[in-house]
Amino acid sequence: MILDQLRLRFLEAVKDFYVDVSGNFDLVRPSQDVRFGDYQSNIAMPFAKRLSRNPREVAGEIVSRLKVDDICESVEVAGAGFINMALSESFLAAQVCKVFSDVVGLGISLVGRRRFIVDYSGPNVAKPMHVGHLRSTVLGNAITRMLRFRGHDVITDNHLGDWGTQFGMIIFGYKNYLDVDLYNRQPVEELSRIYRLVRGKMDAGDVEVSAAALRETAKLHEGDADNLKIWREVMPYSMDEIDLIYKRLGVMFDYTLGESFYHPLLSGVVDDLVKRGIACETDGAIGIFFDGSDVPMLIRKKDGAFLYGTTDIATILYRMREFKPDVILYLTDFRQSLHFEQLFKAAKLMGIEGVEFSHVKFGAVLGEDGKPFKTRSGDTVGLNGLLDEAERRALEVVKASGRLDLAEAEYDEVARRVGIGGIIYADLSQNRESDYVFSYDKMLALNGNTAAYMQYAYARVRSIFSKGNIDVDKFRSKLTAENFKPQLKTLAERMLALEIVRFGDAIDFAIKDYRPNLLTAYLYDLANKYSTFFEQCPVLRAENELTKNARLMLCDLTATTLKKGLELLGIKTVEKM
Repeated sequence: MILDQLRLRFLEAVKDFYVDVSGNFDLVRPSQDVRFGDYQSNIAMPFAKRLSRNPREVAGEIVSRLKVDDICESVEVAGAGFINMALSESFLAAQVCKVFSDVVGLGISLVGRRRFIVDYSGPNVAKPMHVGHLRSTVLGNAITRMLRFRGHDVITDNHLGDWGTQFGMIIFGYKNYLDVDLYNRQPVEELSRIYRLVRGKMDAGDVEVSAAALRETAKLHEGDADNLKIWREVMPYSMDEIDLIYKRLGVMFDYTLGESFYHPLLSGVVDDLVKRGIACETDGAIGIFFDGSDVPMLIRKKDGAFLYGTTDIATILYRMREFKPDVILYLTDFRQSLHFEQLFKAAKLMGIEGVEFSHVKFGAVLGEDGKPFKTRSGDTVGLNGLLDEAERRALEVVKASGRLDLAEAEYDEVARRVGIGGIIYADLSQNRESDYVFSYDKMLALNGNTAAYMQYAYARVRSIFSKGNIDVDKFRSKLTAENFKPQLKTLAERMLALEIVRFGDAIDFAIKDYRPNLLTAYLYDLANKYSTFFEQCPVLRAENELTKNARLMLCDLTATTLKKGLELLGIKTVEKM
């Protein structure tokens, strides 16, 4: 990738010139304004500050040592010490050809492999998935896809909440409020009803119900035969419902190891931590204390019950033993920040080394009133219903456009891809740490930074080949065989080509801090640059065959890049829209 090449050249230019250059090469980045070239660096700034020298002079010395004649047609020092670089036309054309010759990997070489465990989604079983589970699920899926595309070894684990208090509530409701006829006909709906009933009583301050639910939870954990029987009975119903949603979202996991999987290990984990002096008694409970904090991480309650922290510690120990990861990512909302701070500190106290822990936190999904997204009755919005409504509205949008002549089943498939893609893209296009407002109208708009616009842009590019009666595979084979070089005579052609070859850089920026919105921003820029190109550069009616083929190459690469980019986000394209 171009950015990698430039950073290596900068390293060569300064490695014998300045000491301690580590960490400064992120300062070589794509330019935000075409007036400042294609790439820009302010690497001279930190060096000048450290050496108490003029940054322009330092920049000049770096440029004098920088060997990029085979890449750039110009390298200039500007302003207070910026280094601006413009790629040569021949180099850019060669990069376009490299991408064109690799329609699968788009010319992006694999990085050194690291093993990641991505822990995401993790709903509580025995109650329906709701809008609150959306962000973890789609973020984790996108991050996993991007990491794998760059060559990393990724293990995904859906750490289900299948052993907590919610099951005590379900068991209590099952024993006391179950409508057997309804349960036999619609088990998931009936389990949801009794859960909401018990939850409502507990929220209303019913002390007896709260105590009873906790007793049922304790009995389950102690191995009570009746409670285990109910747990085993309702689990498949819950999992079928959850798996249906994952299928609709295009999400798959390598492992689904819930809290119940680790329960047999918890007593031994607590005993070991106490024995090693890492945990100690506090008011009858067992907790881990950290320097500078009076707030312990509790791992066993006074009544002997274990907590999330206990399970998470056992999970880390299991993962380190079984998978030997380099990185473990946890995708949950920001409200769990303190929990993960303490968990990572506990891992350090336990002597766990050689692994990087990261809490990839995110904000909330809000309604258009700016409050947490709820139904009109005040309930949390179910994820299944959310997807149904998105597909219904997408079908209306697609049919109202009047641009398609499809069979009903084809309309339904387009609506599925547009509706569900709209929900996924609307989430991923936000800064993950920010709250965002959920709006069907905005996410299904055919203009602006939406999945529908991206899907339309892809279909629009592909339509050029169908209008020209051009077989894409034969076209690719022909140009590759002839060692064809693209023409980049106009600014619109050049800017589109440059954006295409930056795809790998965009993925790396998105992976660096696990922010898929940087990839969505890239795709939006690519679609906009293609729109400018399409308006200014005739393709099928180009002045000669050479120019026509050159522009068809850019069209094909745009479509391929859009499709791959959306695929990495977990979104399917449509051929007609």
